[in-house]
Amino acid sequence: MDAVSLFSGCGGLDLGFARAGFNIVWANDFDKFAVKTYKENFGEHIVHNDINEIELDSIPRHDILIGGFPCQPFSMMGNEMGFDDARGTLFFRVVEIILDQTRKGHKPPVVVLENVRTLRTHNGGRTFATIRKILTEDLGYRVFDTVLNTANYGIPQTRNRTYIVCFDNSDIEFEFPEPVPLERTLQDLLEHDVDDKYFLSERILRTVMSHGTGNFRARPEIDLRIARPLTATMAKMHRACQDNYVTQNGRVRRLTPRECARLQGFPDDFRIPVSDTQAYKQFGNAVTVDVAHKVAWQIRQALGW
Repeated sequence: MDAVSLFSGCGGLDLGFARAGFNIVWANDFDKFAVKTYKENFGEHIVHNDINEIELDSIPRHDILIGGFPCQPFSMMGNEMGFDDARGTLFFRVVEIILDQTRKGHKPPVVVLENVRTLRTHNGGRTFATIRKILTEDLGYRVFDTVLNTANYGIPQTRNRTYIVCFDNSDIEFEFPEPVPLERTLQDLLEHDVDDKYFLSERILRTVMSHGTGNFRARPEIDLRIARPLTATMAKMHRACQDNYVTQNGRVRRLTPRECARLQGFPDDFRIPVSDTQAYKQFGNAVTVDVAHKVAWQIRQALGW
């Protein structure tokens, strides 16, 4: 089945679906560095542009539309403005694409959307209710949704994300993937020969390990067995109660970009052709490959494919 990928980033969702046998025929992202990483690993079928500026006629016919639409408007890390934020309206661009494909006689039989857990509770649940109403009543899909945690699917990172799976067939029966035992820890994914630049100086260490100031107080923890959620701003090195730090050879260090890639399920042959700052951003924003793959496989099962 041919897939179109929106807001592709460096390709976590795409890699998961490709592993399940889906053919990604067209992709898009507005971040030139993410597009560079994507091209290095997947090929030239990704278009670098704002999705609002792309001609709908240029998007090819497809059997499944996938996309992790921007989460900042609905995230606790953002300002939680939802549809009042311009980025929040990108959901409606997804709707426009579906309607355009429908007018041409090939409505996507399957749509998969991914976002932060708090999408479901934003604005007292009204934002999510609006999204569901549009998908079901306006577009005619049968909608399944849940929150899946990366740590329940083989990767030692606590990362709860909302998954919305839509079928243009009211008879489809779909079940989200069952959790599997977690057999690895963060320590199992660490690199051994790490550049000195990743180790913290004593001055930075004091800040990172502080308990906070003013109204912000939290107990710093490092060397966790299951990593905290990776964030797009890891390059800034937040306190240890927010970011992940490990002890190696008696010194404390941040995670490397390769370790962040592993914590999102990317294989070690996945090329990282960008700076550390951009790599942290890309892997912090990425969809976990293993979760995407398991969701994709369940879709195959539901379709009898």
